[in-house]
Amino acid sequence: MASLAFPGGLVAQPNPRFPFSSPTNRFLIRCNVAEPLKFKDNGKPVMPLANGEQTASFPSFLTSTHIERIPVQKSDTRLKIFSGTANPLLAQEIACYMGLELGKIKIKRFADGEIYVQLQDSVRGCDVYLVQPTCPPANENLMELLIMIDACRRASAKAITAVIPYFGYARADRKSQGRESIAAKLVANLITEAGADRVLACDLHSGQSMGYFDIPIDHVHGQPVILDYLASKIICSDDLVVVSPDVGGVARARAFAKKLSDAPLAIVDKRRQGHNVAEVLNLIGDVKGKVAVMVDDMIDTAGTIAKGAALLHQEGAREVYACCTHAVFSPPAIERLSNGLFQEVIITNTIPLAEQNYFPQLTVLSVANLLGETVWRVHHDCSGSFEPYSSLGID
Repeated sequence: MASLAFPGGLVAQPNPRFPFSSPTNRFLIRCNVAEPLKFKDNGKPVMPLANGEQTASFPSFLTSTHIERIPVQKSDTRLKIFSGTANPLLAQEIACYMGLELGKIKIKRFADGEIYVQLQDSVRGCDVYLVQPTCPPANENLMELLIMIDACRRASAKAITAVIPYFGYARADRKSQGRESIAAKLVANLITEAGADRVLACDLHSGQSMGYFDIPIDHVHGQPVILDYLASKIICSDDLVVVSPDVGGVARARAFAKKLSDAPLAIVDKRRQGHNVAEVLNLIGDVKGKVAVMVDDMIDTAGTIAKGAALLHQEGAREVYACCTHAVFSPPAIERLSNGLFQEVIITNTIPLAEQNYFPQLTVLSVANLLGETVWRVHHDCSGSFEPYSSLGID
């Protein structure tokens, strides 16, 4: 049976497991957006094409022959996906992966800065997913998410899930000094009180943040996407060493190293003297003559990871790669990352990147398939606890 091609890069492939007569059930919709962005000499991104010149594929952990996918029901109107203004491209890619269209929503700001939200599609009795990272400007995007949740609740949505690829205020998860607030708990309370029934987050800064929510939370990790990309590179496993840029990220780096051919681990010991200011002291581990892969959940001003890379070069590392899920990239991050310390900087698109922030060493991977698969499995009450979906973090 031949495949069907649709506008916008959608490809419908015949699904032999479901030989129904209805054409909406006979095909499985797939969006070819999983391949990392390629770059021209000027550092501008080039998206994969759907005409065969550049083909994209799913990450290997999303293409197992042992997994039986649920057939796409185009007539199933109980699932609705809406996007805020923070990252509409990612939301569109998620909807594309699922073979759905984004719901129509009107969002505008009044002259005094107040936010107005109106759903232009009915959500009565629907399972609604709101895609809105709380990335910079964090307060604007957070307030927009809360108003979107409230609009869905007042429109009689059956269930509301806040899909938050990047959870702002996650670093304020404890009191490190007296008279400080725990803003992560406050934001969790706001999302809950606004009316959300569930939260889907990607790579929270610390695991304890899940406990701040009084509603179910699905915590997925962007590591499989990055690992799949690194596996495609020609690097001898004996030359690899995974580096944690600080002591707090050792658990994350150890898990990453275990999945990367059980590579050895090194740790950069640094002490922070103030917010967004870091000082590297020494290196624990051997990196001489090796390819060092630095792993972190986010890069903000890039002070920690840049000083760590400089130390790795001093200790004899042959090449240094930087990997993170969330590219906050506050100034002067771009200058620090593009000054020649890194062979490649690998990030995901949980946070939209301004065009002027691209540079030749940058590679952007999409987490749309990861989030889209998670949404499908949550919507259909499926478990993700077996391979290859065990890394999704769905119970």
